[in-house]
Amino acid sequence: MNIPSHLKFTPDHEWVLIEGDTATIGITDFAQRELGDIVYVDINQSTDTFAQNEVFGSVEAVKTVSDLFMPMSGKITAINSELENHPEWVNEDPYEKGWMIKVSLSSLEEAENLLDAAAYEALLS
Repeated sequence: MNIPSHLKFTPDHEWVLIEGDTATIGITDFAQRELGDIVYVDINQSTDTFAQNEVFGSVEAVKTVSDLFMPMSGKITAINSELENHPEWVNEDPYEKGWMIKVSLSSLEEAENLLDAAAYEALLS
C-alpha cells in the first residue's frame, strides 16, 4: 500500500498536500482499495467554504457511496474536473491524477490535527 511520507492524512482516509496556505486533497490508496471501482466523484458546489471535518462531497463506487470530509477549514479554489470523465483515476493514481480539490486554508494550525505517514500507517494496522 502506498503512503507517501510527504503528505498528511486524516483518520477518515483523506490525504493532504500542504503548500504554503494551499492544500490539495484526495482520498488515500487504502480508501480507494476499500471502496473498489470508483464510478463518480461528487463535490458539493453549493458552498465554497467548509469547516474542518465538514462533508464536502462524496465518492460513489460500484457498491457503495462514501462521504468526503474536509481535513482543514478553507475555501475551495479548484476542483479536479477531469474526474467527471475519469473517476477511475482515483483508483489508478489517488495521489496525483486522482486529486479532488484545492483549498485556500483558513488556519494552518489545523494541520496539527492531521496524521503523518507513520501515524496513518499505524492506524491501518
